[in-house]
Amino acid sequence: MKLKGVSTSPQIVIGEVMQYVPFTCEVEPRQLEDHKAAEEVGLYQRAKEAAFLELSVLGEILEKKESSNTDFVAAHQEILNDPVMDQEIRQMIEGGPYYADFAVTSVFDRYRELFAANKNALIQERASDLQDVKMRLLRCYYGEPEKNLSKISKPCIIAAEELFPSDTLCLDEENIKGIITEKGSLTSHTAIIARTLDIPALLGAEGIMGAVQDGDRVILDGTAQEAVVGADAKAVDRYLEKAGNIEKDMEITRLYYKKEPLTADDVKIDLRVNIASPEFDRTDKVPYLDGVGLFRSEFLYLSRKNLPSEEEQFLAYRKIAGIFKEKPVVLRTLDIGGDKQVPYMELPKEDNPFLGIRGLRLCLNREDIFRTQLRAALRASAYGNLMIMFPMVTSINEFYAAKKIVKDIEKELDEQEIAYDHNIKVGIMIEVPSVALIADQIIDEIDFASVGTNDLCQYLCAADRMNHAVKDYYQDYHPAVFRVLRDLASVFEASGKCLSICGELAGDPLAIPLLAGIGIRTLSMNETSIARAKRVICNMRMEEAKALAEEALDRKSNWEIEKLLREFQEKNRE
Repeated sequence: MKLKGVSTSPQIVIGEVMQYVPFTCEVEPRQLEDHKAAEEVGLYQRAKEAAFLELSVLGEILEKKESSNTDFVAAHQEILNDPVMDQEIRQMIEGGPYYADFAVTSVFDRYRELFAANKNALIQERASDLQDVKMRLLRCYYGEPEKNLSKISKPCIIAAEELFPSDTLCLDEENIKGIITEKGSLTSHTAIIARTLDIPALLGAEGIMGAVQDGDRVILDGTAQEAVVGADAKAVDRYLEKAGNIEKDMEITRLYYKKEPLTADDVKIDLRVNIASPEFDRTDKVPYLDGVGLFRSEFLYLSRKNLPSEEEQFLAYRKIAGIFKEKPVVLRTLDIGGDKQVPYMELPKEDNPFLGIRGLRLCLNREDIFRTQLRAALRASAYGNLMIMFPMVTSINEFYAAKKIVKDIEKELDEQEIAYDHNIKVGIMIEVPSVALIADQIIDEIDFASVGTNDLCQYLCAADRMNHAVKDYYQDYHPAVFRVLRDLASVFEASGKCLSICGELAGDPLAIPLLAGIGIRTLSMNETSIARAKRVICNMRMEEAKALAEEALDRKSNWEIEKLLREFQEKNRE
């Protein structure tokens, strides 16, 4: 059986499946016999001890990885050992007498409702912690094994309906050899994480959860963009041979990492890296990168149970700025909403969150959160070439409003004699057609811009990039996308200001020659795409890229342009 999807890597992986299904349960108010109460209290105590041990192990894993997310482990252990809740649970078991699962559920739910209704934001945030701890405690009580992606017992391929940011808090990079999901796209959170960690992934493979069981052998074929279930021995041998050939080609690609990204006729294309975590530690690779084109600051918010403080953010931003020194580090301010939700912020449910309160809109609505982040960023700018970029800008009015807040904070820092870069550059992400079409009118107001092609494409094509039902309408090679990019490149080239591409298109080896041909000279991508991008750049001539762009922009459809790009790749591949 073959299941089609979209792949993040051309690699082929063969291995046993581990299904990842988050634990859920429904608890009924069951009473037990009086003489069994003591026994039930013992079962509850053992469940508590097991849950505490799981959290301790997870905390050790996070500490070894020098993760900034260890705080939630301590918070959950504190809830687990809360003496008041513990006493109430024991009283319900002994006095009900009720089974422990109902006692745990009743007590935890009552406190969760109280916390959620509290006007103090810090107390409200504890409600989601209570829910997490409750589910862990119930799972331990039922004796269900923990399916935690941070510690896998042996090499496997993960199969899941969908993975969320909380699921990927601390992936076991050593044992997770591949990921297959029923939902998702090349621009989803799972895809971004997979590429960042260099884990092959197949997304949108509908039916995978019903087609496999734990321990089944599956083949993830990234070149054919499919999962193969139930292959016989001969087929496996063919895939192993194919995988070997791909690995040999990848070995050649890796040799390009340390090369300068110069075309065969000596035109420089700056290659910057996208960072999804403040824990970037590849300092040995910094000399071969032209900076950070996109520092996704929202991962500081997504991987925890409460808002990060100014000091926490300052330390994270300072670390990255210090690592790259004089090279640019473009910090994107908080981009929450759409496919990235934060439970503790209790954002209102929207019918179409991609068109709702997200990105800069959210920051302007929650100015307290925005100010904290901007203070941290400005302070960190004293330690390197940090730049601030606002996402989801739709008009110059929003930029003016955000820039005014920046100026207000700069005045505060001056009064407090706190150092920052007085010439810090402030720019925007261009991902909404309305601002792309007036680039010539706003160019004098901004210092730089970066195009988020993932969102730009979905808005131009009117196709939700997270909705699998309209995946065929989301066309990243649509002629309109490249025409908008060409016009933007022309405006920015005339102004002398930097325009970069930081969406998934930037790291696409098929698209790179076309982007260069229309005038883009700065690309930002996941670190794992750098060597492949350099291989493409070093083996092309700019005159040929310009001719390709001219021909492509004359084509009428997505598939015509893709065919042209593939022909160019085959012709220029070395």
